[in-house]
Amino acid sequence: MQEELNQFQRNDVWDLVPKPSQKNIIGTKWVFRNKLNEPGEVTRNKARLVAQGYSQQEGIDYTCNAPFIYLIILLAYIVYYYILYDFW
Repeated sequence: MQEELNQFQRNDVWDLVPKPSQKNIIGTKWVFRNKLNEPGEVTRNKARLVAQGYSQQEGIDYTCNAPFIYLIILLAYIVYYYILYDFW
């Protein structure tokens, strides 16, 4: 875990800033994983820092673009249907 933190600092991943007023702080947690070789022996322990998504609120911490994506998929199906059945 300390190695991962050192890499964050070395690569200048983030800057510490004061908390903005009226904003939520999104928590983080460490996820640990063992890298295995072919015989199944542990070769390296890996750690990564991830955001805790369950503490986010739609419209405040992120916005949902799903309706736009559904529209694009629908249009793609309509175009495919017209090309497939030669309705041009």
